[in-house]
Amino acid sequence: MKSRIIRSVVIFSILVMNIGCDQISKRIVRQQVYEYQEISIIKNYVTLTKVENEGAFLSLGQRLPDAVRFTLLTLLPLIVLGFGVGFLFVKRNLPKPLLLGFAFVMGGGIGNIYDRLMYGSVTDFLHIDFGIFQTGIFNMADVSIMMGVLIVLLDSIVSGRIFSKETAE
Repeated sequence: MKSRIIRSVVIFSILVMNIGCDQISKRIVRQQVYEYQEISIIKNYVTLTKVENEGAFLSLGQRLPDAVRFTLLTLLPLIVLGFGVGFLFVKRNLPKPLLLGFAFVMGGGIGNIYDRLMYGSVTDFLHIDFGIFQTGIFNMADVSIMMGVLIVLLDSIVSGRIFSKETAE
């Protein structure tokens, strides 16, 4: 019973920290940076550029009709996130790295869904450009999601869950 409570507190804390970092950074950007304003952070390699993204990743779906866009980019992800968070709390034997990775993904997803529900768009503001490597404009929720996916992928490779003979059969 005590370990169940501790586990739930840890999951809740990871979710809150991911959502909190995302929402605090977005709030600062919304208040301090004009739309499309570029602020150099590290020479022109890392810049702040505030954009309001009504679409998904790299503005995909931005031009869809409002009802379709709401269904695909808000309602459906909200349902998936609800099930995902429930899964984190219910699935007791989930390995710790997978629990951490999934919690990061869920926290990032909740941060972006919150934006869609409250503002009708997601505030993106970070851009990295190293010449041959360049990102789209993203936010801290996207960082949480990517870190979570990376943790899950690395754990799956290291533990052998991804390339095991049982998986192939």
